[in-house]
Amino acid sequence: MQKQARYLPDHIRRALRTWTLLIEEQGIWAMRKVPGYHDEPLKGDRKGQRSSRLSRGYRVVYEEYDSGEIVIVSVKEVMKHAY
Repeated sequence: MQKQARYLPDHIRRALRTWTLLIEEQGIWAMRKVPGYHDEPLKGDRKGQRSSRLSRGYRVVYEEYDSGEIVIVSVKEVMKHAY
């Protein structure tokens, strides 16, 4: 993940660091209460994973284990869908 983070825009790296610090200092439930993160469980192929918004265009995808460990799977750039 650290290698991948090098290629992210600076503002997204800062947002990811803020997200990580919030979880480390206050716990996963505190992060989930912050409305701006729009934390949600994923479906389909990603069932068992969750995502949180870092910005309008980026999401962090992570897994939470029974032990309480949080593992970041990826940071994804999301595009607006054409309707």
